[in-house]
Amino acid sequence: MKFELSVAMLLKWLFWICFLGVNVLALSPVPYLPPLDIFNWWDKAQHAIAFGTLAILASFAYPRISKYRVGVLLCLQGVAIEVLQYVGGYRYGDWQDAVADAVGVLLGLVLVKLIFKRLLY
Repeated sequence: MKFELSVAMLLKWLFWICFLGVNVLALSPVPYLPPLDIFNWWDKAQHAIAFGTLAILASFAYPRISKYRVGVLLCLQGVAIEVLQYVGGYRYGDWQDAVADAVGVLLGLVLVKLIFKRLLY
């Protein structure tokens, strides 16, 4: 029982540290922004990796919360980041980044479902 509590707390700490890190990195001013490309695959991959990681950590840290709810909330957070970047004026808010965030969330939740399915059989 004590081990389960410590693992649960560790997962919650990891999720919130990552959540805070993603938001700080996404909203902090960047002195040298890269040139605005039409579509930058590596940038979109970074968004998907970050939000996929958040989805996985949230699912394991809060197993009683619906995965649908986790997905919706993380997607809304991705949209909020892009809106704040757009409004802030020193970063570029991009709808494609929000889509990449949502793809990452979806892939993360599918991976969690596969892991849970594997563990239960």
